[in-house]
Amino acid sequence: MSAKPFASSADLGEKEATLEELAPGVFAYTAQGDPNVGCVVGTDAVLAIEARATPVMAQRWIDVIRAFTRLPFGDLVLTHYHAVRVLGAAAFQARRILATQMTAELIEERGLQDWASEQGRMPRLFQGAETIPGLTRPTQTFADRMTVDLGNRIVDLRYLGRGHTSGDLVVWLADERICFAGDLVEAQAAPYMGDAHVADWSSGTLDAVMDLGASQLVGGRGPVLRGEAVASAIEDTRTFLQTTFEGTRQVKDGGGSLKDAFELVHRELAPRYAGYPIFDHTMPFNVQRTWDELDGIDHPRIWTAERDREVWNALSD
Repeated sequence: MSAKPFASSADLGEKEATLEELAPGVFAYTAQGDPNVGCVVGTDAVLAIEARATPVMAQRWIDVIRAFTRLPFGDLVLTHYHAVRVLGAAAFQARRILATQMTAELIEERGLQDWASEQGRMPRLFQGAETIPGLTRPTQTFADRMTVDLGNRIVDLRYLGRGHTSGDLVVWLADERICFAGDLVEAQAAPYMGDAHVADWSSGTLDAVMDLGASQLVGGRGPVLRGEAVASAIEDTRTFLQTTFEGTRQVKDGGGSLKDAFELVHRELAPRYAGYPIFDHTMPFNVQRTWDELDGIDHPRIWTAERDREVWNALSD
């Protein structure tokens, strides 16, 4: 049995949130390594980016928005299917909920299990869990690209390839060169790879994010990135993924065990990343998924609350 507190179950302290206006009417709300959210104010409605884990948690963000606009929510964009990003959607009463078609399919396939898994791993983010009305289902989906006309600007939703999940999208404001990258990029936070396509993410998908040429980028966690810090965070994310992949492959090819791979990868990453939010939380799940991918399991296995504990207890001590 692991002596460490399970995942982020002991992380119960509130985080200080920061609201930043990236361009007129474009806002990011970050909170010391908690999941980031944002919004874009149009002429008649607001486009919200991410929904948080519960309607209660979402309402706290909505209350911040109401300090600078009373416009209704036209669209709510979900970058991917994870429960901490989607289950608060009801609070927005948005006209449309937008996501990729693959995200919609993943919600149907594993949304309930992911809900139980993430609530167990990160209970602080699920304050007001009793207010969740059920799974959040997108009302409109797309395969590769969708544009949203807000009256005063065009917002581009793009699927750039498999990564953190198989359905991640980015929100791209071309005129302002602002990207909301979801969990495809992390800023001073450890990537979570438990549902990832690691080889694709660390190569072509991050290449596509880099090719956008963003001057400002909001990752899934961490501070807003500007200028040269954008490329640095993309490469920092890539290095984390590649180190995990290559270390796991080295051990696997050498006949070692999953536990051996975890210990090697943790040892290689810790000097650079151990101080980042959720580093110790993510590592058992990251190495398990990478091992699975190297074992030929292309479609990530579903995480359940029970499987979470099994992997954690086997690897984290």
